[in-house]
Amino acid sequence: MVFFPANERITMVVIRLARGGAKKRPFYNMVVTDSRNRRDGRFVERIGFYNPVASGNAEALRISTDRLTYWQQNGAQLSPTVARLVKQHAAKQAA
Repeated sequence: MVFFPANERITMVVIRLARGGAKKRPFYNMVVTDSRNRRDGRFVERIGFYNPVASGNAEALRISTDRLTYWQQNGAQLSPTVARLVKQHAAKQAA
């Protein structure tokens, strides 16, 4: 059993989407952040982006897989949406 001192907080690092873009034109940055920070607030590192309204041959999803792997190995948790996008990205890379 592990005991932590009362003054030491355990922080959880998450990988989630931070919204940007204009009204009716969303654009999301994939960021590594402390779980207590706001959705669009301070973050540690930007590791990719997701553009759900990309048209034509514009890039809709980019993920820095080496940084994603690094953060996951260091205990970062993926949000459900980011997990879905990572799975989609991996399937696209394998094809």
